[in-house]
Order: sequence, then C-alpha cells, then structure tokens
Amino acid sequence: MAEYSKESLERIEKLESLKKAGVIPYANKFEWKMDISSLQDKISKEADELMTNWAEGAYRTAGRLLSFRSHGKLSFAKIQDNTSTIQICFVKDKVSFNTGKEILTELEINWNMMTAYKLIDKMFDVGDIVGIIWDLFVTKHGELTIFVKEFQMMSKAIRPLPEKFHGITDQETLYRQRYLDLITNDDTYNRFLLRSKLVKALRDFYDENGFIEIETPVMWNAASGAAAAPFFTHHNDYDHDFVLRISPETNLKKATVWRFERIFEIWKQFRNEGSDPSHMQEFTSVEHYAVYWNFEDNMRFTEEMFEYVFAKLDLPKIISIKDKDWNAQDVDFTTPWERIDYIAGVKEKSGINIEDYGMEDEDKLREDIKAAWHNWEGMDIQSTTTLIDYLYKKVLRPGIIWPAFVYNYPKTMQPLARASDEDKNTVEQFQLLLNGWEILKAYSELVDPIEQQNNFDDQAKALAKWDEEATSGDEEFVLSMEYGMPPQSGWGMGIDRILTLLTWQENLRDGTLFPLMKPLNASNSVQKSTNYDAMELPSIEDATALVEKYATFTKNHLISVGYVMKYFANKLWENEQVWQLVGLLHDIDRDYLEKNADKHCKEDLEKICSEINLPAELIEDIRAHAHFLTWVEANTLIKKYIASVDEITGFIWAISRMMPNKTVAEVKVKSVKKKIKSKSFAAGVSREELKNCETMLDISLDEFIPQVLEALVKDADKYGMDGIS
Repeated sequence: MAEYSKESLERIEKLESLKKAGVIPYANKFEWKMDISSLQDKISKEADELMTNWAEGAYRTAGRLLSFRSHGKLSFAKIQDNTSTIQICFVKDKVSFNTGKEILTELEINWNMMTAYKLIDKMFDVGDIVGIIWDLFVTKHGELTIFVKEFQMMSKAIRPLPEKFHGITDQETLYRQRYLDLITNDDTYNRFLLRSKLVKALRDFYDENGFIEIETPVMWNAASGAAAAPFFTHHNDYDHDFVLRISPETNLKKATVWRFERIFEIWKQFRNEGSDPSHMQEFTSVEHYAVYWNFEDNMRFTEEMFEYVFAKLDLPKIISIKDKDWNAQDVDFTTPWERIDYIAGVKEKSGINIEDYGMEDEDKLREDIKAAWHNWEGMDIQSTTTLIDYLYKKVLRPGIIWPAFVYNYPKTMQPLARASDEDKNTVEQFQLLLNGWEILKAYSELVDPIEQQNNFDDQAKALAKWDEEATSGDEEFVLSMEYGMPPQSGWGMGIDRILTLLTWQENLRDGTLFPLMKPLNASNSVQKSTNYDAMELPSIEDATALVEKYATFTKNHLISVGYVMKYFANKLWENEQVWQLVGLLHDIDRDYLEKNADKHCKEDLEKICSEINLPAELIEDIRAHAHFLTWVEANTLIKKYIASVDEITGFIWAISRMMPNKTVAEVKVKSVKKKIKSKSFAAGVSREELKNCETMLDISLDEFIPQVLEALVKDADKYGMDGIS
C-alpha cells in the first residue's frame, strides 16, 4: 500500500473535492495545443501589432505548473512544456475555469462557492498539469503582458515535486525516477533529446548509403557473436531454456547469405556481467554488415559516419572527453584518424609477443604475464583469448587519447573474424578507441563454415573450463554458411557509451533514460523507511553533547559520519536531522564498552541514547550498521547508507592523517583506491565492509568514494581536522 506525506494527503483531498464538484481532473485531451517556444517566437515577432490590436484568446497551450504566487488581485505562475517555460498572469474577475464539461466563473466546492481565480490559488498545486487560453496585449507602458483567459485541469499531481531537486545528478533516485530529473533539469532533457537525434542521424546516414534496417530475435538458442556471459530465460510453451542475445551478429549475417547486401540493426543486447560506471548488463548498440567490403572499407565508412553525424548534430570537432579515471582530455575528432597495430602495441608495452600463443598455450601465457608483473582477478581460469584481451586492456588501451583505429589482432582473439591472407595468425579486425574507451569494433567476416566450426569447437573447450566469457557455438549459423555466405565486413558500436562520452557524463546510466535497477521491493533491497515526521526528535546539539560525554576517542569519527549521512539525506530528499542523528550516534557506545566489542549496539546503546530520548526506531537504524552483531537487516534506505558510510568514512579520514596538512581536501580518489588494495594500510579494516555500498546500494565503490569525499570536504571546517582514533 502506498505511503503518502501530509502534503500528498492534502492534494488527494483536493482531488476528491474537485471530482465531487463535477470537475474532470484527468482530461482526455487538449485541442490545438501550441508549443511554448513557438508562442514566444510568435509573440516576439508580433509585438508591434499587439501595441494596437489586442489578441484575445488567440493562444492555447498546456504544461506543468512549476511555480505560483498570489498578490491580491493578481497571481503569477510559470508553466513548462517540452519546448520551454513561460510566465503567465491570472487577474481576479477576469478568468474562467473549464471543468472539462463546461466553462464557469465560479464553482461550488465543499458547499462553498469559489471563483475561478480562487480555484487556481486553492485547488491547484505546483506539479499539476494545466491547459490555458491566453489573452495577449501590450500595456500603455509598452510591456507585453500574458493574461490567462481560461484554464483547465489536465492532470492533478498528488505527490509534490522534491524541493531540493535542482542541481542533484547521478543519484539512484534520479535513475529510478528519471521523470523528475526531466522536469527540472534542462541538461538532462537535452541529453536525451540529443540521443534521439543521434539515433536518427545514424539511420539517415545508413539510408543514404544504401543500408536496410532489419530486426533479429532477442531470444536465441546460442549466445554467439561476442565473448560475454549470457542471461538465460525459460520458454514455457517450448519448455526449453533460451539465452538473451549478447550480440545480433550471427542472425544478421544469416540474412546476408543472399539478397540482403547492406543491413543494420539498432537494438538491445544483454550481457550477464558486472556493472560499473562504464558497463551495463543491458545496453543499446548499432550493428551493420556490408557484403563485398573488408575491414579497411569499414574504417573509411566509420570516418565518413562521424563526419556526417557531427555535422548533422552541429557538434564541435574538438570535445573534452573524460577517461576511465574521469580526467578530461581534449579529443580532436578531425579525420583521418591514427592506425595502431594491436600486436606490436601490446609487445611494446608489456614485452609479450601475443602471436606466440595458441589456444593450447594458456598456461604458458598466464605465467609469462605474471612474470611481467601483471595480475588481475580471475586470470587463473581464463583461456588464451580472455588473457590476451585483459592484457591489452591493461597495457595498451589506456594510452590512446585521440580517435585511433587499433588493428591487426591475433586470430585467437576473434573466432568470428576472417584471418588475414598475408598472416594466418592474425585477423582483419579493428576497434576505434578514444581516451582509453573502446567505441566500436569491426572486422572482415569469416565466411568459411569449416573453419568457423573449428573455432566454435575451440571455444567450447574454454567453456568447459568455466570461462564464462568464451563464445558459445551456433549450429544454425554454421548451417547457413554452408550454403555459401558472401565476403563481407561487420561493424558494431554502443549507443550508450558514445552518447555518455560526448555529453561529459561519468556513468552510462546518465545516457540511458530508464536504466535497469534492483527492484525496491526485493527481499535484499530497499524497503520503505520509517515515517519520522510525527516523532519528537532530540536536537543535534543534544546529540553532540552526548558524544562529548561518551566518545572521547571516537568523537571525530562520529561527527564526520554524521555530516556524511546528512549530505546523503540532502541528496536523497530524506530527513536530514534523522540521518545526521543516526550517523552521529552510531558508535556512541564504543568507548564506553572499551574491550567488550561484542556488546556493541545492544543494551548499553539504549541506555546511553535514553539520556536524550532517542526514539527506538532510530536505535534500530543504528543497529543495522553492526548487522554482524545485532542481526538487524539493512532493509531501508537509511540502514543501508549507515552500513555503507561508516567504514569508508573512517578509512578516508585515516588516509587524510598521512597528508602533508592532514586535511581531507588533499585526499584523492586514486589514493583511496590504492590504499584499499594495500594489505598493510589499516589492516584491521575489512575490505568487504568498505564495499557495502555495492551490495546494499547497488552503487560501485568507484562511484561512492567521490561522493563521500565531497561530503567530508564540504563540512570539514565544522568539525576540525583531528582525525580518527
């Protein structure tokens, strides 16, 4: 059952009163709606004419009410549609109300007669969607004036817009409720408008170059076309498990067996892998295939495509792009672009000649990589293909800044690519990279069915060794090749990534309108928080005095966690006082208990907090951060945040003690990540606890660290720089 605030309940009461009075609060249409931006242009051009000719009832539009203020006989409001925002004016005794059935100057509401002018003041709220008809004229002083002649309720909003919404970005709530972001953030709206225009520009370019758009299945028998772990789903009617495609490649290529010579598809792909700011399990890509082309033709075509799209979208050729550590570099997209040899580049950076290793040489390659002082999680079960890919990503990719084609890949890297006629150990493939990011991939296609089946067999061996990123075989695809598949080159690019980079974002979710999130009603996810509005809360001053009394050694830690919790409450529109109290008091019994750590957050916590009458609900919230002792599940937003904030805040403060001036402002994200990897630094701090944000909030540690740092720097002057004991 939905929980409503006091203001929402008041809005619902207004809604019911309007319905009882015969008003239709959710209209079925609004005729002849004009865009606000076109009205502004029209009014500007006709201002001289309006000086002499009053335009009575000439303008009609509808939009969301963003603000409203009353000044006796005059009231002013701002409304917004998809094109712009404009200020309007209501005049007492000069405005009518459309109920959806009839136009009235007054209406009986709850047995009281209410004028149309009073209706807009008393029964409408910010957030409501209204339709209006304007009178326009210029005053004797030459001022253009917009008076509402008639208004109508289009849709009653029963939840208010968040007051602190402006300026908040990259938050979980914005991803879940993107519609709120679109209401008040022009940058967000323009970003997704650009995405739509980007996709259209791509379609236009393909059309002008003779390509045909086709659709291929999302569910299929095999996860072929890329090295990635798939999602599985069960088909009830067939009583069979299928996979969600990781790539449309094999089905697109089957269409080229005959008649379709140039094809493309813009659609969703699904890869069951880890998510971070630069990867999502569900993403949008564009993929094309051109019969009788090779990979070099696609290099030329790629440069032409970017020239076309940049011109179509009016983008500058030099754009500041952030790398994987979010450091900005000016990237010049002017063509032609540099060509970089993959094999030679990896050898230069690592000393390892990857041409020397076949599928059977994975053990030797693994040892040689370790001998060159390179290591990463999971490498002990990876095949030759995946080991080479990870090595490249570690040593070569980060150094490429301006757009460059990386080509000349070893054959083991791409089972679906065509081997070079000049060197059978390499394939005709390239990737476009810029500032450390892989933007797109293309290659001359392998069309030999026997060689293709042999490659699939090799990949099957890797799958048998639990390498989840090995490519699955596809018998139906090989069958199609046996009928004769013409020579061709294929090409694929992620829409989310290129948009994210071009619009200065740091997370692919910021380029995705409604990114996939954990459901709020999941058993291991966020439940509704307690309603604290009716509670009598102790003041922050009283809680601070309690800290002074009991927390001699942990005082600074408590105060800093309190401010970090307040910071997140502000961003998430939660009760700042409650969140700061929980942070301020979460370890209030630590010093009191001394060596009896197993009693933490139990009876003594209640005893201490009773001195300021801290509500039992907040004590329960506090206990969630010590869930390993209290068994209190972190199942609400505040509980998840205190469990996530506690350890990382203390860890960052510990790092600040090593800085020259011992200030948090000197601590960098890179320093925190480096210290986390160091087993000798703060050895007693659980690295798993530091990552609570990932399991509890579905926010990567890479995203969470900068936010905690920002919170600490923002309020550092309020609690001094004494560090944490």
